[in-house]
Amino acid sequence: MQSQYIPIGKAAKLIGVTPTTLRRWEKTGKIKPVRTPTNRRVYSKDEILSIVNRSISGAVMNWAANPSGEEPDKQHYCSNSAVFQYRLTRLGEEMKRANLPEERISLIVAVAGEIGNNSFDHNLGNWPDVPGVFFSYNLKEREIALADRGQGILKTLRQVRPKIKDEQRALKVAFTEIISGRAPEQRGNGLKFVRESVPVAKIELYFQTGGSFIKLNKENIKVTAKKAKRKIQGCLATIHY
Repeated sequence: MQSQYIPIGKAAKLIGVTPTTLRRWEKTGKIKPVRTPTNRRVYSKDEILSIVNRSISGAVMNWAANPSGEEPDKQHYCSNSAVFQYRLTRLGEEMKRANLPEERISLIVAVAGEIGNNSFDHNLGNWPDVPGVFFSYNLKEREIALADRGQGILKTLRQVRPKIKDEQRALKVAFTEIISGRAPEQRGNGLKFVRESVPVAKIELYFQTGGSFIKLNKENIKVTAKKAKRKIQGCLATIHY
């Protein structure tokens, strides 16, 4: 049984969500745990991996981690900021029809918009391979995914903070400090806004650049960067709400 089933914490980590989300999925029938003799929840490893492979979280990771850059499927691809803004507006309209509170919708859309706009703002004219962003969402699963194959946060921040030593420190700076390339303007505040919006919007955020990632949720917005299992080109974010 040990080889076929995994505990809730490991299952949540593989999918990229919190254990709370898995318990919510259990209530809606999306996933069904097995109870051990001591009444602990465990999950079929095959079922968890199947969810990863068919989710947009899995699709965006596979695209961002692919060694050879290729344009994503048209339904997920925003080749320029105008296309991205159009689809972002459509996301907000579809969320309204799903009867979510308008204030929460505005914040979630603003968070997704900030992350996507960063991709275009910081990589314009400097895309290593595929320009634009992967942008997809599933309202039924309450999931949004974005990624770019750009320069990544470390290389971007080193243009104004050349002494930043690694990706973990770059993530910390990006999400907690105001970065300015042209004093006295307070530019580079976008990801700080994203972090501060997480508890208000009641979202779970996974954000990765290169080989490092952070996870934020409404209970914890402390930026603790860790080493990712798969290295990606550029930046990737998934939002669960």
